[in-house]
Amino acid sequence: MTVILLRHGVSTSNTARTLAGRSAGVDLTERGAEQARAVADRLAALPIEYIVHSPLLRCQRTVAPLAEKFGLEPRYDERLLEVDYGEWTGRPIADLLTEPLWKVVQRHASGAVFPGGEGLAQVQARAVAAIRHHERAFAEEHGREVLWVACTHGDVIKSILADALGLHLDGFQRIVVEPASISVVRYAATAPYVWRLNDTGTDLSALIPPEPSASPATTGPVPGGEVGGGASADNGKAAP
Repeated sequence: MTVILLRHGVSTSNTARTLAGRSAGVDLTERGAEQARAVADRLAALPIEYIVHSPLLRCQRTVAPLAEKFGLEPRYDERLLEVDYGEWTGRPIADLLTEPLWKVVQRHASGAVFPGGEGLAQVQARAVAAIRHHERAFAEEHGREVLWVACTHGDVIKSILADALGLHLDGFQRIVVEPASISVVRYAATAPYVWRLNDTGTDLSALIPPEPSASPATTGPVPGGEVGGGASADNGKAAP
């Protein structure tokens, strides 16, 4: 089973350089809306069968063009919500840089618990559980490989990728996930394989599942497969 992890497009909080968290009404900017339409065009050739997303508005807006293109009804999952940053919610990033907890978040994420909010270890546990739950459900429903999209937030995606890579959560800040980027994980019987990471423009045709009559698919990455992406201005900090 293969999941495309899609981060929402650029939001008003991203441009304001604040930590949006679960603040209500944080929408996509004009650029973010353009990114959402571009993602829908990029994925149009793939046989996507399900779209699951965080309930927050910026994720709803990001998947709307994709859902319209495929004629799908998106499903939301509370477990894909943004991190509950508690008292940090809505604060400027520049102010948070002076907080003692900031260094803990960067270097010892597994021990970081936001004041009045949740811990990053909790975030990873619920997010990975959500992905695994949908993987099992779709497999049982169809009895074959299904390609689907999960649209959520930067830190949530990074925690899922850290799990898939076998990377300790303390190293998850080394992973960069830009707005509107896709990362792809294929879950095989023995292990997950990361096929794309922070991809913002490479060809995706290798993600099309094989026909049922074809030979069993390789569980690992395609030899010579490229990993897309670009430089990120968010490198080395918690992504809003």
